[in-house]
Amino acid sequence: MSQLKTKLQDDLKEAMKNKDNFKRDVIRFLMSALKQIEVDERKELSDTDIVKIIQKSLKQRDDAAIAFQEAKRDDLYEKEIAEAAILKSYLPQQLSDEELKTIIQKHIQSSGATSLKEIGKIMARVLTECEGVADGKRINAIAKELLV
Repeated sequence: MSQLKTKLQDDLKEAMKNKDNFKRDVIRFLMSALKQIEVDERKELSDTDIVKIIQKSLKQRDDAAIAFQEAKRDDLYEKEIAEAAILKSYLPQQLSDEELKTIIQKHIQSSGATSLKEIGKIMARVLTECEGVADGKRINAIAKELLV
């Protein structure tokens, strides 16, 4: 069993002991999503797979939070933000903007890209290298900034 899945199970037990129903429910929801994928694909999930699922769930929370904020539903907005904070705690430490700029600059130089038309070459390489530790939107924004 993966380390991340073990940590989730331990945190679920801890939340149940502490009667932290909100955290318990968030972890249960995540665990059920993991179980569903394991059953559907008939495979044991690795930590990398679990991180991808958490990132997908986090993106859903962020999108929902934005929608609730625009609809002036502050109660639901706060709930989505709190759920996102719990999910973020299971992700690896994200790269800083400076670290990301260094990596992107390295790939720009190695590929010889000079314009925004060539951003696809850079994005593919950087996404592969920064998988799980940087969001695609951040990578894209920094790459555009460096290529302009």
